[in-house]
Amino acid sequence: METIYLNRENLGIWQEKAKPNVMALGCFDGLHTGHCKVINTAFEKAKQKNVKLAVMSFFPHPKTVVTNGKKQVHYLMPLSEKEEKLRSLAVDTFYIVEFDQEFAALSPEQFAAQYLVQLGAVHAVAGFDFCYGCRGAGNMDRLNSDSGGLIDVTKVAKVGYKGEKISSTCIRERLLTGNVEELPHFLGNFYEVQCDWDGEKLKPLPYYTLPAPGSYAVTLKNETQSIKTEVTIEETPIGPSLKCTTAIQPFIKGKLSIVWQRHLEEGNAKTYKEKTLIS
Repeated sequence: METIYLNRENLGIWQEKAKPNVMALGCFDGLHTGHCKVINTAFEKAKQKNVKLAVMSFFPHPKTVVTNGKKQVHYLMPLSEKEEKLRSLAVDTFYIVEFDQEFAALSPEQFAAQYLVQLGAVHAVAGFDFCYGCRGAGNMDRLNSDSGGLIDVTKVAKVGYKGEKISSTCIRERLLTGNVEELPHFLGNFYEVQCDWDGEKLKPLPYYTLPAPGSYAVTLKNETQSIKTEVTIEETPIGPSLKCTTAIQPFIKGKLSIVWQRHLEEGNAKTYKEKTLIS
C-alpha cells in the first residue's frame, strides 16, 4: 500500500501520477464496523471494475479546523495504526489530505474535480451522511453531478447497534464514560491503546482516547506475550496517570498494547485483583 500525504503544494504532482481507482471517502477514525463496511464495499467495486482501491482520509479532524480550534477531537487511533489496518483491508493507495481553512473553503464542485476526478476516481463510496465542500454543502446524492457525471456513486446505508448509528463519536462517548464493554459491538474488537512501559510507568502514545478515570480489567500484550491484569486511570494536574495494580513481568517491557475489556466497580476491582494474583 502506498501512503500519500496530500496538500495544495503537491496536489498537482499526484494528480499526474494517479491511476483509475474506486475511492472510499471518510475520516475513518477508529476504523469501526461502519467504516469497514464502506471500505469493503469499495473493494468489491474496485474488483468489478478491475481498478485500484483508494481510501481518502483527512487530517487534522475537520471539526477542529472549521471551529478554529474551539472544538478538539479525541482521536481513537494515530495515522500509523490506521495505515496498518488499511493495509490489511487490501487498500492500494491511502490519501491523507491536509485539512486546513483553504481546503475547507473549496466548493463541492472543486473538491470533486481536484480531489476525485483528477486523482483518478471513477467511482466513490462513502457512508450515507458523508458531506464535502464548503460548509458541508456536498453530499452523496449530488456527487455524480458535482463531478460532471464522471464518477459513479455508492452510498452505504447506516450500520447500527441496537438502533444507534455506529460512529466514531459514539465510541468516544463510551470511552469518556468508561463503558468499554460495549465497544466490541462498534469496533469489532476491544479498544486497544499502544503505550510504552519503562518498568515503572505506562505512557500512552499520542492520538488515543483513554477511558474515564477508574479501574479496568485489561490485557497487556506485546508481539509475543500477554498478561491479564488491572489498570487504574487517575486524573492529575498534568494529565491522566496509568498504574498497573499487579507486577508486570520483565518480558513485557517496551512497547505494548492495553486491551480495555471491562470497567471495574470498587468491589469487582478487588475480586479481579485477587483472582489475577492467584493465577
